[in-house]
Amino acid sequence: MDNNTKKAYLQIHVAVLLFGLTAILGDLIQVSSLSIVWWRVLLTSVSFMFIVSWKNLMQIPRKQVLRLALIGALISLHWLTFYGSIKLANASVSLVCLATTSFMTAILEPIMLKQKFKWYELLLGLVIVPGMWLIMNDLDASMRLGVYSGLISALLATIFSILNKKNIEGTPPRSMALIEMSAAFLMMSVLLPFYLKFSEDVKFMLHGTDWIYMIILVLGCTTLAFILNLKSLKYLSTFTTNLIINLEPVYGIILAMLILNEHHELNTNFYIGVSVILSSVFLHPFLKRKFD
Repeated sequence: MDNNTKKAYLQIHVAVLLFGLTAILGDLIQVSSLSIVWWRVLLTSVSFMFIVSWKNLMQIPRKQVLRLALIGALISLHWLTFYGSIKLANASVSLVCLATTSFMTAILEPIMLKQKFKWYELLLGLVIVPGMWLIMNDLDASMRLGVYSGLISALLATIFSILNKKNIEGTPPRSMALIEMSAAFLMMSVLLPFYLKFSEDVKFMLHGTDWIYMIILVLGCTTLAFILNLKSLKYLSTFTTNLIINLEPVYGIILAMLILNEHHELNTNFYIGVSVILSSVFLHPFLKRKFD
């Protein structure tokens, strides 16, 4: 393993640790999911404006900008359904749903990038199915809608990760992130009037500690984590990246237990299901080394 690959693994693991904190902050911030995403992408876009090379930004072809803007719109919808899952269920459930990205990636990445299917990636993806069954089987009925929202979030995360991998060559990561976050802000701004008009849960403005949590969410869990994730994609496959991202539930659930006391809401089958899902993370490096 060369130094660039080692550095990429370190970058993605730090990013995943920050991603795990994201769900906790989303639970602690006392506004709706759309409001969280709107403020998050707005403030993140502003933060990137101070660290982006505008010369590099202006050199990006218009077609590439449009492609990145589309990815940014998908990211905003991913976050919207992710935080929706947290509000409808809890942080632990939403994090586990994201682990299904490895199964989705094993199917979608070869199709979207015109690559050959790898049998062991499909096998590892299928390991997730019984894990999700265990989680869903005994989960409180009031949380089921949160699971469905979390699975939609995982699908959107899979698609935008593959598209990011496809479009990262030749585009500086910071410029790429600024375009995507700005597009995400525009997407949420389009949805905002409909939310304010039709939603019964009109909690939009941040107050008190919400601002502290949001600043941590923006600067640490978004700006820094986003850059680290994009940089790691240069040297790691999307499938490898998503498998490591499956460690997000480990970090997140531990934090949820310590900070939110969510273990009182979940049963033994939930944690058995989590263990089954995460087994794919630890099996992948061995199978990759043997069969690639």
